[in-house]
Amino acid sequence: MEQAIETLKGKLLIAMPMLNDPNFRQSVILMCEHGPEGALGLIINRPTEVAVSTLIEDFPKLAGGEWVYAGGPVAKNGMLILCRGDATLENHSVLEDVYLAKDLDELKTPGALGPDGEIRCCLGYAGWAPGQLEGEMSSGAWRTLPADAALIFDADPTLIWPQMMRRFGPEWAFYATMPFDPNLN
Repeated sequence: MEQAIETLKGKLLIAMPMLNDPNFRQSVILMCEHGPEGALGLIINRPTEVAVSTLIEDFPKLAGGEWVYAGGPVAKNGMLILCRGDATLENHSVLEDVYLAKDLDELKTPGALGPDGEIRCCLGYAGWAPGQLEGEMSSGAWRTLPADAALIFDADPTLIWPQMMRRFGPEWAFYATMPFDPNLN
């Protein structure tokens, strides 16, 4: 009988200090999907200097929608949009008040996200084949923590990874001050 795997959907996946892959070094990923078919997540702490308006015409001025984030190394030319607000049935719920939008035109409709709606546009995503992420986790490359909308949309993205290291306890807090590239030390 096949053992059911615990879903990581709606959790944060935190790259541990020993993970040297430049695609994921010091990354914090919101897991949007996880199951027997594999996993998909979006890096939430890598803002770019690309304005959303340069990629999407007629996009409304939405809170959090000024800059594009690097969501991961897969399909970098595709955009996924995380939204904060009440998900409709057509959208893909990740957390109680966070979802992946499926219809860009719907987001352009005034009031589509409600009065407090926010977005996060991500180019690319992080993806894993069946069992791949579990293998990386068992080798110590990743750890998880609960996710919430405030951390995703309100926190300073440059401080999220150090904050997660401190949450793991005193033995990990040292890494919170580690430079992105230790060779520059």
